[in-house]
Amino acid sequence: MSNHIDDGTHLGDDDMAFEALRELEQQTPDEIKMRRASSRVTIKSKVILQPGNSSDALKLKLRGVTGNISNTGFGAVFPIPIGAGDIYRLQFDSTQVDLPMVFARCMSCSMVDENAFSAGFKFFTEIDVSRVVKQAAQESMLV
Repeated sequence: MSNHIDDGTHLGDDDMAFEALRELEQQTPDEIKMRRASSRVTIKSKVILQPGNSSDALKLKLRGVTGNISNTGFGAVFPIPIGAGDIYRLQFDSTQVDLPMVFARCMSCSMVDENAFSAGFKFFTEIDVSRVVKQAAQESMLV
């Protein structure tokens, strides 16, 4: 009789673990770009980040700069790390990105430099990038 308690921290099946490792090894930058669901527009735009909960909105207000935007999310750089998994309210510079305040989940955050943290966000609903990104930014559209 085993006294093992499944705490959810292991993968379980060795075959499943091997397959997950094999998939991770195949993830190259080119492979990731090919699997993206939508095209990205490279755009440098100011973005203001605040916590998603109204009761926490005054606790944090950061200015960041976007690097790209797509129908499903965007990437930006901030001066402090952003909590992966947390939900934020975001306001883009209206001269560059014509969107009202949006909510997005931080999917990843990594340190780029001592005072620069790159974060990836996923919108809760898709947007049409071709309609919200101003003309100057569309000249640098990536597929």
